[in-house]
Amino acid sequence: MHPEEVLPAVDTGVWSWSTADGAVTLDAVAAELLGLPSPDPATAGIRTAPADLRARIHGLDYVGLTGAADLARIEGTFAEATVRVVDPDGAVLRRLRVRLRFGDPQARTASGTVQEVTEPALGDVPRERQLSREAFLLDAGRALAEAPSTDAVLRTAAALALPGLTPAGQAVLVQEDDHLRIISRHGSWAQRTDFPPLPLATVAPSCEVARTGKPVYLVSREEFRRRFPAVWDPAERAGMNSWAYLPLTTRDGVRDVWVLAFREETAFAPEERTVLATVARMLSQALDRAQAHDSERESADELQSSMMPGDLPAVEGLALVARYVPTGTGLSIGGDWYDVIELPTGKIAVVIGDVQGHDVRAARVMSQLRIAIRAYASEGHDPEVVLRRASRFLHRLGEGEADERFATCLYLEIDPATGAMAVARAGHLDPVLTLADGTMLIHPTEGGLPLGIEEDPDYPVTPHVLAAGETMMLCTDGLAENGGHDLYTGQERLQRAFHDTVGKPLEAVADALVDVVAGPGADRYPGPHSHHSDDDIALVLLRADRARAQGEDGGRDSARRLKLVVPQDERERIADTRGKLRGMLHDWQHPDSRDAAVLALSELLANVMLHTGGPAEVRADLTGPPGHRLLRLAVADTGAALPHRRHPGELASSGRGVLLLDELAGSWGVEPRGEGKAVWCEFREDA
Repeated sequence: MHPEEVLPAVDTGVWSWSTADGAVTLDAVAAELLGLPSPDPATAGIRTAPADLRARIHGLDYVGLTGAADLARIEGTFAEATVRVVDPDGAVLRRLRVRLRFGDPQARTASGTVQEVTEPALGDVPRERQLSREAFLLDAGRALAEAPSTDAVLRTAAALALPGLTPAGQAVLVQEDDHLRIISRHGSWAQRTDFPPLPLATVAPSCEVARTGKPVYLVSREEFRRRFPAVWDPAERAGMNSWAYLPLTTRDGVRDVWVLAFREETAFAPEERTVLATVARMLSQALDRAQAHDSERESADELQSSMMPGDLPAVEGLALVARYVPTGTGLSIGGDWYDVIELPTGKIAVVIGDVQGHDVRAARVMSQLRIAIRAYASEGHDPEVVLRRASRFLHRLGEGEADERFATCLYLEIDPATGAMAVARAGHLDPVLTLADGTMLIHPTEGGLPLGIEEDPDYPVTPHVLAAGETMMLCTDGLAENGGHDLYTGQERLQRAFHDTVGKPLEAVADALVDVVAGPGADRYPGPHSHHSDDDIALVLLRADRARAQGEDGGRDSARRLKLVVPQDERERIADTRGKLRGMLHDWQHPDSRDAAVLALSELLANVMLHTGGPAEVRADLTGPPGHRLLRLAVADTGAALPHRRHPGELASSGRGVLLLDELAGSWGVEPRGEGKAVWCEFREDA
């Protein structure tokens, strides 16, 4: 009697499944069990689309069946699963035991049997476990897909909590020159196991997987010793009891190997093998994507580096350090740049900027703009002229382009012998001044529009003197805002880095700043915002290396000095100036007297803004040992009228400036100058 005569007699149907087009062929019994129309008696069966099969099988069961079929095809074994047949409303009609077998891994069609069962078989996976397994695979797929680099993919794979499996270690081996070489190891077993390069012809489980593309499961030490005696000795010393070796098939067909070792004997049940095979496929795809991304990123980094200046010039009296760190995802090429230019006058120009966008066009515009600024600076033009010509260049460069770009830029010219600076700013971040004791202050500077928006804008120049031992930082916004930070919380993070590197070489300071933003140290300072920007970072540090003034005890100069200008048309800088003074007094012993000093400064600045037509020049000097320091504030203006005591009424909105100074300051006075005056006041820390 033939099987096709016996099977219907025991209510068992026959079916086949084509992996080429998904079509399913069923005999009369299988069709009836699945609720499909009976075939014509004149034909051997019916051929139906995969959608018809999916419509009659519970969704979770269909996913499990396809996973089992994939595993059977890879391993050359048979697939077996229990599925629920449902009606259009989702009600379960019956349960079927489904079996499938592929002839070989290259076969395109599987065939098997379908039989009704009344109760779940003993080998069935409980629904809770099945749901847990599906949830795990979804989470694993998402985590692997989000990993941006090869290292991140390998770390993610090692951190996966495999359901029902607890490996003592994992390793990934890759093919290179007909050998298998380890690229990743995690866990105690992997750390203490040697993985010498193995020729593919070696009789070893990893090499067999690489040659055949089929996984190898070794459930016991005896099985390992029997099947692979040549490599048993090192495996025995590791003390493991079960091993799984799975193929990782790359885009070009090369088979790498994922190895897992287990302390306890593991039978590797079908559902566990399905999970491992599925994770191996996801890991293969993630590694393919990550390796392609790594290759693109390496090429982009080389291109970006070629657009940056080479070694910075050695300048007597001035230390210079620069960093460029691409941190964004995707093609890491963008518009951030810096430059250091030796000028014909003997001065040094330092430039930093950021072209709008993060693509190849931004990099091209950045390269052209950097060359143009270098040319204008080398001709000996003043900072405001350099930026004005650069804006005209960029404006004309974008004419006729569908995608016009603008750029922010800061141009600083410094005399290394004296520390005298001239700063011009085109929509860029203000520079940061760090005092010798690590105190970080934002240095407000006058500014104009970003480059390229107008053809002939104005760029006012802000003077400054970099004192001995002080450091000035120029940076792009990635240094402040990456990692979920805004501009203000990012500044607090940088302040910590400056405090931690007091007295250290400038190279160490630059490394520390990059580390707290884009390195391992970034995890210590998470930002308050859920949205994490990952912009590129450009950074230049300048430190005055002229001989420092020494105190009587020969120690570090404890003086702090602040000098800046508040223009009439930028009154919002009054708040910046108050913040800068507050930062300068961050360790002042008495908060009340610190607040009094800030209030006095605010009153002096308001008087200049209201009663004169010129800018306010602010100078603050903090001298003396901690706990006994003297703060002297002086605000100069071009007005000729001297302050005098007034007696305002209860409802008057002005006229109390002198009364406030009398009440707040320990002493105050007026110094006449050739063009105007300077009002000063003093505060003692121990008063």
